[in-house]
Amino acid sequence: MPTTLNSRLYRALFRIRRVEEAIAEIYPTDKIQSPIHLSIGQEAPSVGVCEALDPADVVFGTYRSHALYLAKGGDLKAMIAELYGKAAGCAGGKGGSMHMIDRAAGVMGTSAVVGSTIPQAVGFAWGLRLQGKTAVVASFFGDGALEEGAFHESMNFAALKRLPVLFVCENNFYAIHSRRESRQPSTDILERARAYGMPAARIDDGDVLKIYEVARDAVDAMRAGTSGPRFLECPVYRWREHVGPREDFDAGYRSREEAEPWIRLDPVKRAGERLSPEVRGTVEEEVLVEIRQAFEFAERSPFPDADALYTDVFKESGHGALAHLR
Repeated sequence: MPTTLNSRLYRALFRIRRVEEAIAEIYPTDKIQSPIHLSIGQEAPSVGVCEALDPADVVFGTYRSHALYLAKGGDLKAMIAELYGKAAGCAGGKGGSMHMIDRAAGVMGTSAVVGSTIPQAVGFAWGLRLQGKTAVVASFFGDGALEEGAFHESMNFAALKRLPVLFVCENNFYAIHSRRESRQPSTDILERARAYGMPAARIDDGDVLKIYEVARDAVDAMRAGTSGPRFLECPVYRWREHVGPREDFDAGYRSREEAEPWIRLDPVKRAGERLSPEVRGTVEEEVLVEIRQAFEFAERSPFPDADALYTDVFKESGHGALAHLR
């Protein structure tokens, strides 16, 4: 079946949604013991931006990592195996849901520490510039990261050096359970980027096609060397609890009424409506087969050997630069 932009966007969105729904279904069995932060409801920024990127471009993300990992082409079998703690996982079974990486696909890492991958993305872009490469870096973070010093330091350095970084703020209005208005005196996120002389745009309704178009224009300008870093704010809304598979509208910090407009604007449903029923059905059938095979692979894969406890671990020798501190 020939692929079009709309079919690719729908495939990516539907694939992420169904993978995470499958994770939520299995999670109560304790087969997955890693904490999970689901992207259900807020898949569009990852899909729209990654569609605008080339294979040689790279992304850095947050602990809510599944959507970005899959949208950039991360290996699905390795992802599910990682959730199961298996040796075939993308981080050898050691990282879990919050620490996804697939360097071959350009997924350079996600982290449980808020804002920590933003300076890594800027450093990677600086390295690309020094090597004379034309690849672009996309740095994904939530609105809570704007309160980290590393965010401002990174924005300043990227603007100063005109680095090819697309800063993507997935603004879901909450830092865990704290509403943005209770944390920030101004809720205008774009003014933070513009303070560094950085072009900034907001896509308010979560439409994946609009996100793609704005991201494509930004990436093209940076790749051509006619623009320094760009900033993109994507208001979104997570449908499930901050961490875990359930809903949390009875927790007292937000209401179902607040979520309902966003649920009506479901990015997966809207993208699917751009396709014929026949094309949509074919995409869904293919994706469901792939997901079933990925979970079967994770189920039958072995756990790491005990020796793996001693690999990928840093230990100061006692004779290095820090020896004088002992």
